[in-house]
Amino acid sequence: MVKLTAELIEQAAQYTNPVRDRELDLRGYKIPVLENLGATLDQFDTIDLSDNEIRKLDGFPLLKRLKTLLINNNRICRIGENMEQALPDLKELILTSNNIQELGDLDPLATVKSLSLLSLLRNPVTNKKHYRLYVINKIPQIRVLDFQKVKLKERQEAEKMFKGKRGAQLAKDIAKRTKTFTPGAGLQTEKKMGPSAADVEAIKNAIANATSLAEVERLKGLLQSGQIPGRELRSGATNMVEEEEEEEEEVQEEMQESVPMQDMRDEGENGDDDDMQEDMHVNGS
Repeated sequence: MVKLTAELIEQAAQYTNPVRDRELDLRGYKIPVLENLGATLDQFDTIDLSDNEIRKLDGFPLLKRLKTLLINNNRICRIGENMEQALPDLKELILTSNNIQELGDLDPLATVKSLSLLSLLRNPVTNKKHYRLYVINKIPQIRVLDFQKVKLKERQEAEKMFKGKRGAQLAKDIAKRTKTFTPGAGLQTEKKMGPSAADVEAIKNAIANATSLAEVERLKGLLQSGQIPGRELRSGATNMVEEEEEEEEEVQEEMQESVPMQDMRDEGENGDDDDMQEDMHVNGS
């Protein structure tokens, strides 16, 4: 990737294009961020930034002369706010083949009152329900959308669809935006835990006991995969101890249950002896 510097802008091709506009050619430099455009000294009607790696459409200084912005084949997924302040005469915006996802992501363009031609072809947002009518409603002065002239019938349909409280609610429901990271907005970082002292000791012992290069390579593979040599043995021993403890508890429970049963049998036998003695006494008398 190439940083957009003042030197790059000075060295880039500059010419008068077929429609007699002064154009700056910044195509194909793999530029990731829009910056330093003040170095253009506002001398261009058109700036071509196609075939780069730009993700967000922002970072413009005040460019009163700029009328056409070509940003095909980038990675744009967000559009900055207040573009109308930096580009007050922007008329044509070509965003073909980018990554704009949601209808709400287009809302910042609503304030660019000079915009009359917009292309969003081959962006995921064009597959959204009511896409075309939504854009026409948001940017009512638009004349050409995706290289198709906006018809009067479409304007009427858009006005009818988004009119009144029901229309406003519909626009609100479908105009969600792509979720983006906001610095300081409840970011929770997980505290990374290193190996325990027992794990470190197990690693040292495994390395010290290695007797061949193959054994060392095996230990290396275990560590790279996140496994600690000897942990299985410790966990196995722990499991055996737990199993033995569980068995002892079960034996104790069985013994405790058997004691009342024995007492009941003893009481039953004593009761039978008393009955026999009483019968013998009666017969003897």
